[in-house]
Amino acid sequence: MDRSSLGLPASIAACLFDLDGVLTQTAKVHARAWKTMFDAYLRQRAERTGETFRPFDDAADYDEYVDGKPREDGVRSFLASRHITVPEGSEDDPPEADTVHGLGNRKDQLFLHLIRTQGVEAYEGSVRYLHAAREAALKLAVVSSSKNCSEVLRAARLEGMFDAQVDGNVALARRLAGKPAPDTYLEAAQMLGVPPLQAAVYEDALAGVEAGRAGGFGLVVGVDRVGQAAALREHGAGVVVKDLADLMNPS
Repeated sequence: MDRSSLGLPASIAACLFDLDGVLTQTAKVHARAWKTMFDAYLRQRAERTGETFRPFDDAADYDEYVDGKPREDGVRSFLASRHITVPEGSEDDPPEADTVHGLGNRKDQLFLHLIRTQGVEAYEGSVRYLHAAREAALKLAVVSSSKNCSEVLRAARLEGMFDAQVDGNVALARRLAGKPAPDTYLEAAQMLGVPPLQAAVYEDALAGVEAGRAGGFGLVVGVDRVGQAAALREHGAGVVVKDLADLMNPS
């Protein structure tokens, strides 16, 4: 299989994939965990302060403030949209703590419970695309802001498919800025020994396609799972598809 049959220019030597929403059907699980966590916090806050309770919107708020970003950035971004300030806290804050890290840890606890009890499904079209990219001798990396990347890959039976992995743990250890900064994608390209112009980025998050554009990658593919094709293009996607299989042509 040649690279043109994958919807790629001949110059592309590597594919850098976001995880949640591109390869695995976990974006909706993340959205549910964020909503459960924020709604409980906002309801408790409303009861304490007398403010009106306005729930977290697991479509609009999720896409705008948390999707694709490191967990703590998502907490800060959403709370700032509601003009709410909480202490930063520290990474080892318990999930009960009303701090940036505590709320992030609470969300993580909920997410892990959901994937452990309900499992993780990979998108069938994405799995076919991954195997075809392997056959075309492309280098593959997974790039995720999640610290649970390895656990999700295991649950989705995608372990061993990638030549490099840049996740939330790698980003923390190497002090890489999260999306929409391009740092994690640039790190993955460097790990694969490929310049950005010879790498394609695959993203479903607005922050992710922004990262792809900011990094000067050869192609940024927006994967439109929720009807935001125009927004993906505005934020940096050069090509938008509903599923990675849509990029494939019979060889």
